[in-house]
Amino acid sequence: MGKQYKSGALAAAHEAALGLAEAGVMSKKTMRAFDEMCLTPVAAMSPEDIRALRLRENASQAVFARYLNVTAGLVSQWERGEKRPRGASLKLLTLVAKNGLGAVA
Repeated sequence: MGKQYKSGALAAAHEAALGLAEAGVMSKKTMRAFDEMCLTPVAAMSPEDIRALRLRENASQAVFARYLNVTAGLVSQWERGEKRPRGASLKLLTLVAKNGLGAVA
């Protein structure tokens, strides 16, 4: 899966900055700032948010889990608040919230 940007304009700006960084013209610190500005932000999701997202997408826990490449049991644990999504799972949930389940299909 490629990088997900807030907008097409920010995608172009980020790609240009990446080229400058690879050429050694832009510092790593500045590149990190571009990453924060351009890439889709990831925020923590509550169990209620995750359940509402799954229901909005009209998916069972098993189907939702399959799209996210996790187990149905883990989705259940997220929805009960026993565990919290992190890392790639949280990023995928954020993308689903923004663009729908089809964005990760």
